[in-house]
Amino acid sequence: MSRAKHHQNNFSEALKIARSARGLSQEAFSLASSRTYVSSLERGLKIPTLKKVDELAEVLDIHPLTLLALSYMVDKDDRAVDALLRQVSRELSELPSQRK
Repeated sequence: MSRAKHHQNNFSEALKIARSARGLSQEAFSLASSRTYVSSLERGLKIPTLKKVDELAEVLDIHPLTLLALSYMVDKDDRAVDALLRQVSRELSELPSQRK
């Protein structure tokens, strides 16, 4: 089995991009987080849990995977996005299904 490449993420930039694209202020996240926490995330001072990613994505009205994918796609072009989605799709198909 080959080892997966380590890919650097930039969650702080992805959160800023998604929030700006949705026209939301940091205060818009008040039901999910404090403005101070969102600011800390956007400055890269804190790292969110998956539960927090779910909550942030809900405020942004996007799928959590979209926010995570964006964190690996900052400064990438559309072809890179397509390649990442194909890679994720292929890797998911190679894993056993959790359906019973």
